[in-house]
Amino acid sequence: MNIEIKLSKKRISYKKAMNYLNKRVEEVKNGKNSELIWVLEHPKTYTAGIRFNEKDIINKKINIIKTNRGGKITLHNPGQKIVYFVIDLNKRKKDIRKLISAVENSIIKFLKLNNITARKDKKNIGIWVKNKKIGAIGLRITKWIAFHGCSININNNLNDYLKIIPCGLSNKKITSIYAEKKPIPKNYENKLAKIFVEKINNI
Repeated sequence: MNIEIKLSKKRISYKKAMNYLNKRVEEVKNGKNSELIWVLEHPKTYTAGIRFNEKDIINKKINIIKTNRGGKITLHNPGQKIVYFVIDLNKRKKDIRKLISAVENSIIKFLKLNNITARKDKKNIGIWVKNKKIGAIGLRITKWIAFHGCSININNNLNDYLKIIPCGLSNKKITSIYAEKKPIPKNYENKLAKIFVEKINNI
């Protein structure tokens, strides 16, 4: 199935990205546009999913944007890659678990290409390097249109996470490709998007 790949080199504000994503969801729902994989970065932004708790905010001075995705509080900042998608499960198996698995496997494959061995965790959604989280996932489903996406820490400032309890996991740590002392990949966005297209098209 045809999935458009969109790559943004300039950082996109969270609000602007959500406006675009929500519009695309309606277009896909009404058969007026194709599915989407969108790779981008945000300026430093803290977002809260529908399961967030005020206790997860350590620094009460930070601005939190409430969203309609699943999950709790997380961070987006420069050096972290976001992969947003709009996927029509009406045209595939209506199986949310299979979609999440496709997203997880996409991140794991991308990290393997960068010499990082990562894994899933049955209890804690996301992608892990040993006991440290390197990839976060947050989805929303409306009439079997799946959207929002995931984030992968490449070389972002991990100290920004100290202002929150990311994803509600106070006993877990966060890592990145850079923190794992691996070379930072260059010009990889298209390759990353194609991995997602491959995995999602197998649903």
